[in-house]
Amino acid sequence: MCPVSVCMIARNEEKNIEKCLAALNPCGFEIIVVDTGSTDRTKEIAARYTDKIYDFTWIDDFSAARNFSLKHASNDYVLVLDCDEVIASLDTGLLSSLIRQHPESVGRLAIDNHYISNGTDMVYQDRLGRLFNRRFFHFESPIHEQITHNTKGMHYESYDIPLLIDHVGYLGSVTDLRGKVERNNTLLFKELEKDPENPYLYFQIGQSYNMIYDYENSYIYYGKALEYDVDPQEEWVQMMIIAYANALLHTGRREEALQLEAVYDTFAVTSDFYCCMGQIYMANGQYVKAMMEFVKAIHCPVVRESGTNTFIPTYNIGLINEMMGNTEDALTHYRNCGDFPMALEKVRELESRLADK
Repeated sequence: MCPVSVCMIARNEEKNIEKCLAALNPCGFEIIVVDTGSTDRTKEIAARYTDKIYDFTWIDDFSAARNFSLKHASNDYVLVLDCDEVIASLDTGLLSSLIRQHPESVGRLAIDNHYISNGTDMVYQDRLGRLFNRRFFHFESPIHEQITHNTKGMHYESYDIPLLIDHVGYLGSVTDLRGKVERNNTLLFKELEKDPENPYLYFQIGQSYNMIYDYENSYIYYGKALEYDVDPQEEWVQMMIIAYANALLHTGRREEALQLEAVYDTFAVTSDFYCCMGQIYMANGQYVKAMMEFVKAIHCPVVRESGTNTFIPTYNIGLINEMMGNTEDALTHYRNCGDFPMALEKVRELESRLADK
């Protein structure tokens, strides 16, 4: 195995850091923990797994803290993780081989982002660059920090590594998440003052508001980002289109949401988008069109959010059948949704209704 140092920054993470470090422990990596001002048991817990714990005075700059952690690594190859991330699976042999094959590239891990929606643990998977040789790279940007080559302007290649992470940072109540949102947006708005034409900053502000279900503000900032010439191939842009549609529907702008038909051919590549369009058509009473989109979602192999090619379109097909008076067909679709709570409730409701006839 190529020597790898795991570099983490932490602050008041006593709820999460134990699981993170316990999962890391068997991997044989050096563990670097940089604490940015914890007042809880974070450092005490971390000390059970590593003696390489360093203090860093917080200066409202995530990249500064990240780069400080890199300096304390004994190994050139570093893997960057957060305290609310837990290793779910890792092939160390293949990882070692890939590192040797890509010595000056950035390795992208897969991350399952967990959040609660409609009483269900939902997962959105994406890939993030997290593994690299610190001799060639560093972090830039105070918030949502970016890996940057040490040679200014130099492009670098990325490759996928056999590492899956469970991210639980989006779980919790609105009250729990509000502090994180306020912290992030304070930094994002500062960056926006310096770079007011950056659509990615508007997107991230929208994401922050979306996290606490503030759909009015997420609608505003996603909309601002979409005023720019963004690349539809970028994963964050594809994510934003769907989040924007969701904000439109939650704020009662269902007719405005129909304008997304204009970009249908550009974004109709994932089950997530087909589900999104199905929900837009449903909100506008276009049930046949909605049904067609949900069927497309079921048959689409490209999935970003769990359930968008299984129980979510199936449940919505059930809803359409129920609204059209096809109770038996609706019941069949609800039953095919597995343990999706909203579908289980519908099954109980329709079975009771049929039994009373």
